[in-house]
Amino acid sequence: MTTITAGEAARHGFVTPATRLDRTLLRAAAAIDAFVLARVERRVGAERRRALTAQAAASGARREAEALAAIGILPR
Repeated sequence: MTTITAGEAARHGFVTPATRLDRTLLRAAAAIDAFVLARVERRVGAERRRALTAQAAASGARREAEALAAIGILPR
């Protein structure tokens, strides 16, 4: 579930300013997205959560190493 961002709407030619109703609908959509995400995360088993945590840590470490390499600092 996603919502259209203002930048994406502008790219498609919708340049009207957001009305109060538009903002309310976007807030409601965001709240529903957050609710569904929380329910899905609760249903995921403990092993899957641990695997996702480890994957996120490895991904973060890799991004950090790539950022350091981009500025010329390499680990020893």
